[in-house]
Amino acid sequence: MEYSGVCLSATEEPGSVEEALKEDCWRRAMQTEMQSIEENRTWEVSYLPTKHRAIGLKWVFKVKKNPEGKIVKHKARLVAKGYAQQQGIDYDEVFAPVARIEIVRVMLALAAQGGWQVHHMDVKSTFLNGDLTETVFVQQPPGFVVGKGDKVLKLRKALYGLKQAPRAWNSKLDKELMNLGFVKNKYEHAVYRRSNKKSFLLVGVYVDDLVISGPHLSDIIQFKQEMQRKFNMSDLGLLSYYLGIEVKQKGDAITLSQSSYALKILESAGMMNCNPCATPMEARLKLTKSVEDEDVNHIAYRSIIGSLRYIVNTRPDLAFSVGAVSRYMEAPSKQHWDCC
Repeated sequence: MEYSGVCLSATEEPGSVEEALKEDCWRRAMQTEMQSIEENRTWEVSYLPTKHRAIGLKWVFKVKKNPEGKIVKHKARLVAKGYAQQQGIDYDEVFAPVARIEIVRVMLALAAQGGWQVHHMDVKSTFLNGDLTETVFVQQPPGFVVGKGDKVLKLRKALYGLKQAPRAWNSKLDKELMNLGFVKNKYEHAVYRRSNKKSFLLVGVYVDDLVISGPHLSDIIQFKQEMQRKFNMSDLGLLSYYLGIEVKQKGDAITLSQSSYALKILESAGMMNCNPCATPMEARLKLTKSVEDEDVNHIAYRSIIGSLRYIVNTRPDLAFSVGAVSRYMEAPSKQHWDCC
């Protein structure tokens, strides 16, 4: 199908498939997603067997931006309506481990101490690589219906949105890393190590992101080539941005920052024009549960506290004050809000 036109609403996600099909940039994104699915042989067209039901599909649209807020990509993702799945019929186990942010910080600390480089790789269309063990049927995707629409799709591999998709991908990746000679850490199941007499290599896995580090750059390059032969991957070079954390590698030093994330917190709290303060909390301040104080929006309070707890990853000086206000998320009042 050929399309023409320009993207008039490039900065906004469309609210429906019909709206997305009117914009050239979103149509291209949808076609790219469908091409990835077809090349991966994710499904086969089939009639729905008796006593089976097909799970619905939907499109999810996202504008991806860099740390400076500039648009770098329009992403369309075909997602299964996993909430309609039934345990024991459509799926069984769903858990998949990921590298905790604390472990990634340890890896960065080791790299900084040893003067190693830390590299970053991303798997394209990650969950489409996971092999399914269950029999799952889905409806045809909106906007890309083949024939009269009386047929369904039998999945060979996982789709985004399926409850077992993360586990299926993790099992596939785990198997491939083991075949490459890696050993899984017995205490942190998303961290792998490959060793020889002269060197070693560390790999941390967070869903589709691989954080790679080791004493020798040649080992990192070899590993990248091995992974690109097995999966469709993007080589992002030196790690510079990971889960909202900006990483700067210079010589024997690695600096972490969440400045862009901090600005978003200030904007959401309506404090963009606030004055900076050297101390995060008033000295000897005592907070109490107050039933007489003015109530505040509990959802907004918990959202701000959750954001502050994440920024502590690069701002340990805020840990005590954030911990203090975190004690009152059940029933916050104005005195607690004023301390945020």
